[in-house]
Amino acid sequence: MLQLILLGVGAMNSPRYQPAGLFIQHGKTSLMIDGGGAAPKHNLVAWLVTDEQGELIRAIRKLARPMHLEPSVDTFVSDELSIEPHSVVHTSHAAYGYTIGACGKKIVWAPEFLKFPGWAEGADLMFAEAAAWNRPILFRGGVGGHAPVKQIARDAVKHEIKRLVFAHIGRPTIKALDAGKNVGFGEFGKEGDLYVISRKRISRRGARQSRKTNS
Repeated sequence: MLQLILLGVGAMNSPRYQPAGLFIQHGKTSLMIDGGGAAPKHNLVAWLVTDEQGELIRAIRKLARPMHLEPSVDTFVSDELSIEPHSVVHTSHAAYGYTIGACGKKIVWAPEFLKFPGWAEGADLMFAEAAAWNRPILFRGGVGGHAPVKQIARDAVKHEIKRLVFAHIGRPTIKALDAGKNVGFGEFGKEGDLYVISRKRISRRGARQSRKTNS
């Protein structure tokens, strides 16, 4: 069984959420991808990141240092768990997302991209970008940016994503959600939510249930 917990769902400098981060537990193996708000209360074997030059890398390194870990873009393989990085179009330097393979399922962690990643095709569960709402956020000089939620939802359907979770929520999206706007396909992640993956199903438990399960 694979367990995934959203420790944060916020974009950089979010006024409401902790930085987007995913805690992964498979058997006795625990590791992190991204984050930066707080370290999980578990012994980690690795701390992976999607951007080694990102704004939060210093905070992540500080959290990882007491565990004697060096956060990096890397591949991780253990028993029946495999995690692999894949390039995304996001900024002027190299940036990545990850595929997580376990229990016969394909899970995608891609919190930042301007162009929907083709390698996510057919994912059973995808955690995706949500910094922008109905128009992209473009970086100065045309060197990248953030795809909008509305476009991501349409692209996810085209790429046959079975379940879409927005997990990198920025100010334009917060404003749209507060106004009661709806995206159509996809759901918005909440901090502390636990996703339990088995060969038969993927189930989501709220933050309170997650704390009970992991206490």
